[in-house]
Amino acid sequence: MEFKHIPVLLDECIEGLNIKPDGIYVDGTIGGAGHSIKIIEKLSNKGLLIGIDRDIDALNVAEEKLKFFKNYKLVHGNHDDIKNILKELNIDKVDGILLDLGVSSYQLDERERGFSYNSDNILDMRMDQSQKFTAMDVVNNYSEEELAKIIYEYGEERFSKSIAKNICEYRKKEKITTTKMLTDIIEKSKPFSKDGHPAKRTFQAIRIEVNNEIKPLYDTVRNSIDVLNQNGRLCIITFHSLEDRAVKNAYNDAQGKCTCPKDLPYCICGYKSYGNIVNKKPIEASKEELQENPRAKSAKLRIFEKNEKN
Repeated sequence: MEFKHIPVLLDECIEGLNIKPDGIYVDGTIGGAGHSIKIIEKLSNKGLLIGIDRDIDALNVAEEKLKFFKNYKLVHGNHDDIKNILKELNIDKVDGILLDLGVSSYQLDERERGFSYNSDNILDMRMDQSQKFTAMDVVNNYSEEELAKIIYEYGEERFSKSIAKNICEYRKKEKITTTKMLTDIIEKSKPFSKDGHPAKRTFQAIRIEVNNEIKPLYDTVRNSIDVLNQNGRLCIITFHSLEDRAVKNAYNDAQGKCTCPKDLPYCICGYKSYGNIVNKKPIEASKEELQENPRAKSAKLRIFEKNEKN
């Protein structure tokens, strides 16, 4: 299947990165290289693009699309390890980082990857297919309490307990191995609603658990800020409230806040700021972009600029 991925908030990301021609930029979720191509086009021969992805398929596509350029490096890895990745490349600081979080259109549409509730395929959901842990492990091995917890927390699903109970009841008879088996169980576990597909929230929750998308995110944001040069920019696109909350909290903490009484003439609390939040409100897709790419509906872009102050 062709790797199709329409880059979300493309112009806004490029503007947000404030690209310097001779700078070093990281696309931590390179995917189909939609954002990366626009980044590298703005770089001189002295500039460098580093593309990271967990998905080998994505890296192969990125290699093909970037083959006419020379100033890039591709890394099979996880943006959560950005400090170690840059260390291995002998790079201390970079001028900009872009993280487009969540699952790609290709991964959703490639039914054999097991992300979609609209097909009948093996339960997989791995972004990194070299990883052994899959959705099948979650569904068949987690306790009822563990399942209910992740479905509620990561899927924000009101009927998490009912879904978890019915999953555990079903697997007593046979192992749950396909997306359709899981979808059928979910559909029987909650009342009909016009609020999207009944399995949407549960599939999101299991995908997040399989790929450990939320737990490291706060630290990933702070580590990304650490490796920025002064006045470097971090642009992060989120697609659901859990991601957005983690990013927002990390940005707020990195920006810091003086806790001194307002009537003091100068600060004595000793707070430290690592920079500034560029846009107080997240940037969202325009009506024109939504017509072309409905999957951009929930996308939010938050930008942070490194400006370290003691």
